Amino acid sequence: MDSKLLARIGAVAFVAVAITATVIELTRKEERPEAAMPRPAQTGAADPLRDELFRCQSLGEAGPRDPACLRAWAESRRRFLTPGTTGLQTGSGLPGSSTESHSRGAAPGGE
Repeated sequence: MDSKLLARIGAVAFVAVAITATVIELTRKEERPEAAMPRPAQTGAADPLRDELFRCQSLGEAGPRDPACLRAWAESRRRFLTPGTTGLQTGSGLPGSSTESHSRGAAPGGE
């Protein structure tokens, strides 16, 4: 065989494999991302802090002036920044004193 003919056969085989791989990839159905990701375990009791944060979100611009929202944001920051903290600090789900919210800043930063 001639080397030119061998090179042509190799090129045709390469193009055929590339086209086959492309067709297979295009016909593959995509998995839904939510089915691939595990869902977090839901607890029986609702989190009062989460409910309070949703309420503060619905207040809009009045949220940063509401003392309950300031306490909720302080507790949220404390939970986020303290590693290994999953439980509530007090029975109500919000910190007992509002001094933490006033010492660290009243409103969440520029969001």
